[in-house]
Amino acid sequence: MHSTLTERARCLYGDEYRPTPPRCSADHDERHFIEELTFADAESILAMLRELCPHVVDGLLPVWVRNLAYRLVLLQCPDEPALLREAAQNLWLHGPDWDDIAADLTRRAEVLEASRTGTYHRSKAIQ
Repeated sequence: MHSTLTERARCLYGDEYRPTPPRCSADHDERHFIEELTFADAESILAMLRELCPHVVDGLLPVWVRNLAYRLVLLQCPDEPALLREAAQNLWLHGPDWDDIAADLTRRAEVLEASRTGTYHRSKAIQ
């Protein structure tokens, strides 16, 4: 049994940078992994993404798992500009179906940063 989300993902999907361990149990399937991912905290999800996909374009996690993982992180941390941009970058690299969502995430990051520094202009929000 694995003690972290990262270990479970590595066992299920493999790791581009480390040997893939053999499947360790009968309940180690995608359904159980997605259940664990769904209720994981943002730190655990980010640790998995950053360890298994350190350069965004690499890694063996399926794109749909990456998209879901970023969505779950953003639901937990909606006001983090760096995470919004990281999620947007992932969508752009694995799009183009999600380019409009990636652009919206980038705009949200800009709005958040500008509101924190007091440099946001309403005319820019309308664009």
